[in-house]
This record gives sequence, C-alpha cells and structure tokens, in this order.
Amino acid sequence: MFSLRWDFDGKCPLPGARSVLAAARPLPGGPVRPFIRVFRGQVKPEQEGRPRLPPCINHRPAVSLNHNLDRSEDRLNFTKRAVVLAALFHCPRDGQQGCGVTKRTMCRVFAVLAAVLMLSPAPALAQEAPAGAQQQPPSPAEGIAEARTLSKAGRFQEALAILRPLVQAHPERSEVRFLLGLTAVEASRVPGTGETERIALLDEAIAVFRAMLVNQPGLVRVRLELARAFFYKGEDSLSKEHFERVLAGNPPDPVVANVRGFLNRIRARRRWTLHTGFALAPDTNIGGASDERIIYIFGLPFRRDAAELTKSGVGLWVWGGGEYQYPLAQRLRLRLGADASRREYSGGQFDRMWISLHAGPRLFVTRNTELNVLGNFRYFWSADQPDYVDQGARLSGGHRLTRRLTLNAGGSWHERRYRNRPYLDGPTWTSSASVRWVATPTIRFDLTAGYGRDRPGQRRSRNDSKWLQAGVSVALPRGFTVGAGGGVRWTDFEGSWYPHTAQDENREDKNYNLRLSVFNRALTFLGFSPEVSVIHEIRETNAQLYDYKRTSGELRVVRQF
Repeated sequence: MFSLRWDFDGKCPLPGARSVLAAARPLPGGPVRPFIRVFRGQVKPEQEGRPRLPPCINHRPAVSLNHNLDRSEDRLNFTKRAVVLAALFHCPRDGQQGCGVTKRTMCRVFAVLAAVLMLSPAPALAQEAPAGAQQQPPSPAEGIAEARTLSKAGRFQEALAILRPLVQAHPERSEVRFLLGLTAVEASRVPGTGETERIALLDEAIAVFRAMLVNQPGLVRVRLELARAFFYKGEDSLSKEHFERVLAGNPPDPVVANVRGFLNRIRARRRWTLHTGFALAPDTNIGGASDERIIYIFGLPFRRDAAELTKSGVGLWVWGGGEYQYPLAQRLRLRLGADASRREYSGGQFDRMWISLHAGPRLFVTRNTELNVLGNFRYFWSADQPDYVDQGARLSGGHRLTRRLTLNAGGSWHERRYRNRPYLDGPTWTSSASVRWVATPTIRFDLTAGYGRDRPGQRRSRNDSKWLQAGVSVALPRGFTVGAGGGVRWTDFEGSWYPHTAQDENREDKNYNLRLSVFNRALTFLGFSPEVSVIHEIRETNAQLYDYKRTSGELRVVRQF
C-alpha cells in the first residue's frame, strides 16, 4: 500500500476536504497491490476536473511507503497510475496567491518522487518494505521452478530452503516431495560436505522417497532415486534390491545401463555385510510330535501317555551374522564369515542353537555370473547339550539371465558326527536350484527345487528327499506388503520301520507347508518394520507316531527401504 500524506498548517482550514482513493487495476503475476490516499480540497469545475491542492499546503509533506505482496493479483497498470498522479499532484501556477516559488518547486519535486516510487518495478518496492513485514510463501509451481533453477546452478541448500516449507504447506504435492528428495541427494554429493551432514541429507531423501512408495509402490523413478540414496549411504544390500526392482519396470535403455553400472560398483566395492534380527515364535506343537493317542503294536492297541503328546508354547528366536570379503584380485575375493541362531522355549527341553563358520574364494566370472567355493563348519546344540558337528564344503553360483530373471544353484557335502548317537554318523548331501522372477517393481516370484541324501551308519535312518517350494511377494498401496508361499517335501527311508510300519514296509513321509506374511512399510523404526507370519505344517506318513500337524507364528522385525 502506498500512502502520501500532507500536513496542513492551522492558517488554512480545508472546509469540505475529503479523501480521494485512486486504485490501479492489478495484473497477472504482479506482486504489488498499491493504492494512493491523498487529502485535497474542493475541485473547481472550470479547471477541467483536475484536482487542485490549495495554496496553503505546508511544504513539509510526510511520505510513507507500505509494500503489500500478493502474488495472486494482476500486475499494475502503469499508464493509469501515471495519469492519476498527474491529476493529484497538480501544483499551483506562477503568481498564484499564497504559493511562492519554493512551495511550487517542492510540490513538483515530491510529485516526481512519488511517481518514480510508484512506477518502479515490484522487486525494488519489496526492498523498501518494513522490516517486520512477512512475505507469503510462493505457490508450488513457482517454488518448484525456482528450486529447479537453483539446483541447476548448484545452489542446493538454497533450493532446500524453498522446498522444505513447500512440502509442509503442500504435503499432497508429490512433485514437490520428489524434488525435495532429489535435491537432498545431490546436496549430499557436494564436495566438502561433512559426513554428519551428508548422512542427514541422505536420510532425509530416503524418508521422502520411502513415504512416496508407501502409497504408490509402482513409481519406478522414485524407486530409482531411493536406490541411489541407499548406494551413496553405503547400504548396498538395500540399494541392490531396489535397483533390481527398477530393472523390472522396463526403464529406457540408458537407465538400464546406468543401473547395471551401479550394480557392478556394488559388487566391486562390497566388503562387510551384517545382519541381525529377533522374533517371538508361538507354536502349537513345539517338538513336532504326533497327537495319536492310540497306537498298535503287534496288532494290539496301546494308549499313549499324555506327557508324550504335543506341547505348545511361545519361544524367542534370535539370529545374526556377518561376512568380510578381502580382495585378492580384480575378480577374486576371499570370503570370511560366521552366522548364529538360537531359539528358546520355557523349560529348555526344546531349545535349539547352532553356529556356522565359512571361508573360501568368490570369483566374478562375468558381469552377470559369480561362483563361490566355501569350506564350512557347523555346530548344533539341542536342549543346551552338544548334539552334532558338520564339517564340509559348499559350492554355489548365480547368474542373471535377464533384467527380471535370476538363477541360483548350489550344493553341499558335510560329514556329520553325533556326540551321543554314533550310529547316526555319516555323510549328507544337498543340492538345489532356484529362480527369482521380478515380474514388476511390486511383484516378485520365487521357485526352488532341491534334492538331498543322508547316509548314516544305521540303515533304517538312511533317506533320500526331494522338495519343491514356491512363493510370491506383493507390495500394495497404503504401505502393505503381503507374502505367500508353500511347498512339499518327499522323504523315503531305507530299511524296515516295523512295528511303526507294516512288516517289511519302508517308511515314506510327505511334508506340506504353507506360509503367509504381512507387514506395513509405513510402520518403521530406524529402518525396521514389524512382520507377522503364520506357518502351517502337516506331515503324512505310513509310520505310526511320526505324523503331526503344527501351526506356528513369528512376530519379527525386518529391514525395509
């Protein structure tokens, strides 16, 4: 608002003085909406309607300037303002009674000064605004445009200063949030940025991208930037997972080449890997015991003791591990690692624990193929007592067939030695092959087939087994990710299991399992989300006392995003 005020002396009252308001029509994008308020006397008709200031105006005008920003108004019509000023600031003619040369000169000077101030560009007016005046935040479109300009000039902190208030004022504008995350990533890469500030910027970007993917998990570009943020932070496992999902979104060829470059760099620089977790594990049949109350031995029925029937309980499961890869050559690494797991239930009867150590070379055969040969040592405890030890080797490999399809295969051989049951000592073999198909950035399928052989000293315990397992994971809107899987395992034993089976009949088992899981990506703490799983298992067999049914659950935390 502009106001020009003249002070009048007491010698010349202004009968009939009134206020005249001259307002200009605003125009688009104009940040200023001014008006002029002046006090003048009567207007004589013979003066062609031009307002006349009386000759007794004191030559001490008080000029005040108030600048009111309003970006939604139109720009000022400068021509109309000039005409209004010319009429309002008409000075007395030479020789007019009561007005000397000094008064006429000062009148004209202040008229010109007021005209210059009014006709000056809006930014100049904004600089003259009072110190306490508050500016309204820019509109999302203006803020985005200005932030992009600043980012292109490398002024990322200034761009963030614009975008952060915009995100708070317009959280529904996804383009504003995306630009905030993108700018934070680029700001973290500016040379000279402190490590603490760099991590804080990346965490800010990760939080923004994660929040966007909670409701729209199919946004490929957002997932790409999330993968980049994890990469720059050093979270290679999460970065790799999201880069692989990006490839499933059919991005353009330049993006594919860029993603593959990131994946190669992850593979080349990866040194340490760590994992840990815990879960509550309720179980309706902890030991996997049969619930048969009547069994038949030599054709006679026997009732089982209630203590031998199924037991339920809630256990605590804790696991963790890590690995270090030492570079021996450009394509060769030495892997050194350890893993451990412990599951406890009340009473200790069903407690289980194991530790595993491994070491061996990792060879990158091609850009999409790798091979691992590891020596392996495993130690198992049952009911807090040492049970058996495995010593052997594992061979595994992986190959990316297409952007969406990955093939993994492996096999192992171990010599097993029991502490108190030497008749079960002997070698064990396992082999498996799995295929992972990332159908879309939000849907993933897994399929695994395997074969195993146990050859202990006791003939009736020797067995061959085959298994097939399939699963699917789907990321849904509102942050939910659901998973489902199931499988079947066939096991054939050698030797007679009489009296559990008919005479001279070998034991044959068939195990089924079904697993359902769900978690919400929006519920996170330090990058972890709670996951709830339910597992149902059934064993069908021709041997008495070896069939069972059990339903177990897991409430655990999983790392997401």
